[in-house]
Formats: sequence, C-alpha cells, structure tokens
Amino acid sequence: MKATIAIDIGGTQMRAAAYPIDSLEPLKVNRIPTQGTRLSPEERLSKLIESVWPEKADVLAIGAAAPGPLNPATGVVLSAPNIPKWENFELQQYIEKKFNTPAQIGNDANLAALGEWKFGAGRGHHHLIYLTISTGIGGGVIVDDRLLVGANGLAGELGHVTVSPGGPYCSCGRRGHLEAVASGPSIVRWVKEELERGMPSKLLSAKPLTPKKIAQAAHEGDELAQAAFERAGTFIGRAIVDFLHIFNPTAVIIGGGVSQVGELLFAPIREALPQYVFGPKYLEDLQILKAALGDDVGLMGALALTRDMLST
Repeated sequence: MKATIAIDIGGTQMRAAAYPIDSLEPLKVNRIPTQGTRLSPEERLSKLIESVWPEKADVLAIGAAAPGPLNPATGVVLSAPNIPKWENFELQQYIEKKFNTPAQIGNDANLAALGEWKFGAGRGHHHLIYLTISTGIGGGVIVDDRLLVGANGLAGELGHVTVSPGGPYCSCGRRGHLEAVASGPSIVRWVKEELERGMPSKLLSAKPLTPKKIAQAAHEGDELAQAAFERAGTFIGRAIVDFLHIFNPTAVIIGGGVSQVGELLFAPIREALPQYVFGPKYLEDLQILKAALGDDVGLMGALALTRDMLST
C-alpha cells in the first residue's frame, strides 16, 4: 500500500493522519498537545508522526500545515505564535531528515484554502478566497487553480489589511487591521467598551465575556450582541470587496469559530458587498459560502499538499 501523512500543527495541539493515496479515509489519526514538559515541540511532532505511520505501507510524502509566517520554498518557519522556540526553524528539513521521506510545509490558513478548494466548499471553482474568522483572521487565495503564496511564501495575510485607519491595535502591533475589528477577541473588546459606556445588555453580568456568550445573547435578541456581529460582518464585507477588486473570485469561503454564528455574521457581510463594490460585474455568480471541512480543514489542506507533491 502507498500512503501519505498529513499534519496540522497548532499552538495548542498537533494532529496527524495517514491516508492511502487513493482515499480520503485515514488509516490512522492521532492528536497530542503541542507543548510538553519533557520533549520539545519538534520531538513531540516526531512522536506523533511515528504514532500514525502505517504498517506495511510505503509513505511517499509528508505535508504539514504550520502556524505563523513561513517560507514553503525553503521549508523554514519564520516565527510561530505560541511556539516561541520555532524562530527561523527548518521544519521541512527536520521532518525529511528524521523520516527519510520527502516533506513540504505550508501556512495553515493557506493550506486551509487549498483543502476547501480540493475537498470542501470550493470544489469546482477556479478562483476563490478563503477567510477564517477566529482568534485571529487568516486567509488564502486560489487563482487559476493555483494556491497564491507570493515571492517569499507570505501572500494571503488577508486579516492584516487595513479597514479602520487609526483603529484598534491588531495582534501584530499595527492599527486598524481587519483582525483588530472582526476577530473573536476584537468583538469581545468592542462589547466591553460599549458596556463601559453604559449600553444596556444582558452581557453586563457575563463574566468572563467570551465570543460564545455574545453569540448566545445575540441569538436571544440582545441588541448590543447583535450589533457586535453586525459591525464585525460589515468590516469583513468591506474587506471582501477589496479582495473582489484584486482577485475577482467566484467564491468566498468563510470558516473559523466566529463564523459559526451564521446569519448574524453572514447577513451584514452580504449587505456590505453591493454598497462598496466598484461595479456589479464583480458580484455576478459570486458565492459566499460556509466552510465545509470544520476542524479537519488543516489536515485536509496538508493532505492536498502531499497529493500536489506527488502529481508534480
């Protein structure tokens, strides 16, 4: 049997799975915490890969979705949030040397776009945008059936476009990025500010205040909670309009934990598009889609990467 191994590396946990080259059903799957007291993250990664290595199978390629800015051409993770030791870390070379198997790495949000395009909501589209709205905001772009990575592998940082000049600080330290006004933590921050200004809401007694509690209150009719998602959705819609002007996709796929609130977020996104778009042609046949792969999007993106490796 011939197989590949897909890995999804997060700041909290790592997942890995072995797949036959002709099936989407994994042979073995496992997950472990990324950090530990005895082993380094890369040593823990090695143990994880060993745990899913299929018996009596020839592993042809290993693909890994990794956090943070990285260069897929050189296989180097430039920096990884929540994995401080991975500064200019040669992840691809580490995996190849450890397992004597061809490997390739990709940015987790970029590979999520690849996974949704190959196996999820983006199937059949040749040009698409993927956005994940969660603790941060990431993205990926498919153009002419190819993942756009840029000269140094840094393309697709869609959460760091400026949508509110002089606005709140982003996690990257700059002001007014999309992530600073529409991510989960930014929604919480805005609600707290409004509560401090005296806005009435049942959320006043919610301690700690979380995106999940705000979503529940919004579904129960709380006006402040609903306004929080309307504000975030409008900013996302404005950013999407810019992406439409630049990339002219036929689909925009939206995933991540915040997207699970559904129409509370999607309705203002759709309403913003005709208000800010340059011309109606950009909206013809455009689909705004919910991501289909859920928590498996990282693994499926890494799987798509391995299959691309074998096809070239």
